[in-house]
Amino acid sequence: MSLEDWIISTIFAANKIIRYTMKLIKGEFKEKLELQFATSIKAGFPSPAEDYLSESLDFNRDLIKHPEATFYATVDGDSMTGFGIHPGDIAVIDKSLEPAHGDIVVSYINEEFNIKQLDLTHKDEGYIELRSGNPKYPTFRINEDDHFEVWGVVAYTIKKWK
Repeated sequence: MSLEDWIISTIFAANKIIRYTMKLIKGEFKEKLELQFATSIKAGFPSPAEDYLSESLDFNRDLIKHPEATFYATVDGDSMTGFGIHPGDIAVIDKSLEPAHGDIVVSYINEEFNIKQLDLTHKDEGYIELRSGNPKYPTFRINEDDHFEVWGVVAYTIKKWK
């Protein structure tokens, strides 16, 4: 099994060891996967004129812009709940996207992978930060001495409701 197939990360926070597991899955894009798609869903009062489905949704066509650089990972852990990313959600990770301030990224730091929000506010001061979306977890300060790489940018998340 390669490093990209299975990643286990251990994070030390507040004298506790937090074990975080992420399994990366390469997408299969050879076939069309068309699903019926409603162009809009009203969150208020329903409109009788919109009782039909007029388009199709194909995840490969509509969500995946760079198939060779796209991976999926099931989220395990609650460090990103404040950003709407919960255990069981599927992160769609695009390795070809250029990371920008505020992006949710999968990063590799000091031989460990994690999923965090990228904060470039202090880049001119010689460091960046990786922010958790849950106050129970720390913000990681990344200096030039750290072995750091943004492995990919989370382009989408697919929610698990049940």
